[in-house]
Amino acid sequence: MMSVRPNKATGKARTVSAAVIAVLIVINFFYSYHDRSQLNADNNTERHGNASVSSGSVDLPENAEIHEVSRAKISVTGDVIIHNALLKTATVSKNKYNFDYIYKYFKSYVSASDYAVTNLETTLGGSDYTGYPVFNTPDSLLDSITGAGFDMLLTANNHANDTGYKGMSRTAKVLNERKIDFIGTVENESDKRYLVKEINGIKLGMICYTYEGKERSNGRKALNGYMNNKSAAIINTFNVRNLDEFYTELEGRLKAMKAEGAEATMVYMHWGEEYVLAPNGSQKKIAQKLCDLGVDVIVGGHPHVVQPMELLTSVTDSSHKTVCIYSIGNSVSNQRKSYMKLTSGHTEDGVFISFTFSKYSNGRVIVSDVDLMPTWVNMYYTKTRQYFEIIPLDKSVSDWKKAFSLDKAGEKDANASYKRTMKVVGDGLKASQDYCRNSADAIGK
Repeated sequence: MMSVRPNKATGKARTVSAAVIAVLIVINFFYSYHDRSQLNADNNTERHGNASVSSGSVDLPENAEIHEVSRAKISVTGDVIIHNALLKTATVSKNKYNFDYIYKYFKSYVSASDYAVTNLETTLGGSDYTGYPVFNTPDSLLDSITGAGFDMLLTANNHANDTGYKGMSRTAKVLNERKIDFIGTVENESDKRYLVKEINGIKLGMICYTYEGKERSNGRKALNGYMNNKSAAIINTFNVRNLDEFYTELEGRLKAMKAEGAEATMVYMHWGEEYVLAPNGSQKKIAQKLCDLGVDVIVGGHPHVVQPMELLTSVTDSSHKTVCIYSIGNSVSNQRKSYMKLTSGHTEDGVFISFTFSKYSNGRVIVSDVDLMPTWVNMYYTKTRQYFEIIPLDKSVSDWKKAFSLDKAGEKDANASYKRTMKVVGDGLKASQDYCRNSADAIGK
């Protein structure tokens, strides 16, 4: 406790008056210092991602400067589809597989993100591996995916039931055993259907859904075919013929996320029409409703091509906007333009899209930036094998041919892929970037 000695004076009244004033100055200084120290302590706690993360706004002293205290970059790429050709390339010996070749040039980008996500469009059935039309892949695929830096897998898609309930539940069991985050399916019906993940001190709520492929028959749900009740009970699905049911369920789960402290939300949707370059009416209708429900980011997949981005505005709260990309395309597959009815090459394309979430000293969390890097799947032959590699079409790399060991034809195809993708996403990407960056700049002004 600080002490103050009054100045000497000749009169008693003057001495008392000076002492009182001095004491008041000390008291005011002490409380002012305490408030600043407590604010700095709170900010340091948030910045280092400790347990005391607030949800919603925080009361600050009058005229306190609002500043960023934490930042998290979440990156997402598209469908991992292990066709027979990729399975063959990964074969080392009987019952031994290695898929590292896929991520040779891509892993440094994935690992640089704070949290990276991809769609596992296959099952881990444990044996009898196949690559089409039924997808069933060795567990060692996970070693390559996590080795490349991915943190979470999306498991709700139209191939999730390719090996039945046994395969769907085993996929979840293996992911749980390996402590790999995943959303979309669960191991047990009673398991939580979403994830609230703290990343750099920001709590992010995430959930994944897939469309049902047909109208329900006697209550039975379908993916590529009708599921038994056990499979249907462990996967998140929606049916375009009964969207009110979906909206009610999702709204409840979004509220549950917020009750667990989620400060922002992302919804991953497996939807749309395969090989179509634009979202259909259902996708746009659902996206708008998700925006109205307060979702911050929507990431779509399934069409196997990249579809546009859009910045949506809530019709119930005009101050709320949602960044939506309708389809992020393929991450890796054997859907070459020479094999497809769609000969434009779009099935060889994907994106690596990153959303930056920022948290401020007043407790507010926003999407402060969006970045997108196109990707392309390079396929080539050696004397002994056919290879598939994800090529990051990074414009900061001056010589793709040299950096990624492309031949002349590969370099040409890589450039064509970049142009295709940017033509699709360019306008929506710019609108989203402008909004997010302007919102971040405006905070504290």
